[in-house]
Amino acid sequence: MIVRIMGEGQVKLDDSHFAELNKLDDELLEEMENGDEPGFRRTLEALLDAVHRLGAPVEDDFLEPSELILPERDATIEEVRAMLSDDGLFPGV
Repeated sequence: MIVRIMGEGQVKLDDSHFAELNKLDDELLEEMENGDEPGFRRTLEALLDAVHRLGAPVEDDFLEPSELILPERDATIEEVRAMLSDDGLFPGV
């Protein structure tokens, strides 16, 4: 799956990594629901770092669309909430 992190580019992720990423996504949702800004910041950073660690960068000249778009690192809770589906940032994965 091709994932775009806003402001950082695209990463190719193997489906085998989605269980780990979904755990972070669930934590992020809980922190958002509780208004836990420090926890939200920490988990968003961890989620984006995990995408980079587990994935492979996509070359700049790659022209395929992203299947998933993740927020930029300095996104607010409100901005991330606007991007969410009922399943979080990783819907149906």
